[in-house]
Amino acid sequence: MTQIIYGSELSAELKENMRSKVESWVSIGMRTPCLAVILVGDNPASESYVRGKEKACAAVGIKTNTIRLSSSISQEELEKTICDCTKDDTVDGILIQLPLPEGFNEDRAIACIDPQKDVDGLHPLNFGRFFMNQPSFVPCTPLGIMELLNRMECNPKGKHAVVIGRSKLVGTPVARLLQNANATVTICHSHTANLKELTNLADILIVAVGKPKMIDAQYVKEGAYVIDVGVNSVDGHLCGDVDFESVAPKAGAITPVPKGVGPMTICMLLQNTITAYEKRQGL
Repeated sequence: MTQIIYGSELSAELKENMRSKVESWVSIGMRTPCLAVILVGDNPASESYVRGKEKACAAVGIKTNTIRLSSSISQEELEKTICDCTKDDTVDGILIQLPLPEGFNEDRAIACIDPQKDVDGLHPLNFGRFFMNQPSFVPCTPLGIMELLNRMECNPKGKHAVVIGRSKLVGTPVARLLQNANATVTICHSHTANLKELTNLADILIVAVGKPKMIDAQYVKEGAYVIDVGVNSVDGHLCGDVDFESVAPKAGAITPVPKGVGPMTICMLLQNTITAYEKRQGL
């Protein structure tokens, strides 16, 4: 029987533990953890994502300081705002809502974040430390994927993991996390030859390509653990990069879309913010 693992359920459990931890700090007179969210422009999707993060933070007791900036500001003004948050001792984590509007340099903006407040794990120093197996923040979606594999009772040690997608947000860091967990990892992408042949060798299959229902049962090994990272809108309905109806009967465990990886990404953002708070408070 295939396990269907809902990130929405797992994240609710993890957030309850976070809420208890924050309440215990506040009850003894410590300040509330704070996440600064910087939103540039009025992109509806970005606005929606920010509201979701604000709601999730409120649910566990994390304060949010959302800074809304006009898309007409300069790169320098944006960087000053980020630096101000970096200097603010009441701010534990800083998140720049991406993508930035056209004309802004995202890499320059991210580089302005204090690495100790970089709860998205995108600062070059954190990325480098992560790949050197040094303490660092790690991007939230890969962390969420590892939590989902744990919920599936999937120990990556000795297993063959295939990751489809090599972005710096998901594919590349999750491949590293799987390597660190002693899996043998193959990274596939748009130029990979014989994709189906490779994915059929996968005990663990992570799909993050942004193509609706690209992966069907022909690509999946019997009993594989399948994590679908994609979120696509087709005819007004959300679907993943995996054809769920086709793959689910063949998989040993699988995440759905929606209610799969998405809730875990936000959950790990909260966890990273709490970790930043703990480090800054010496806990």
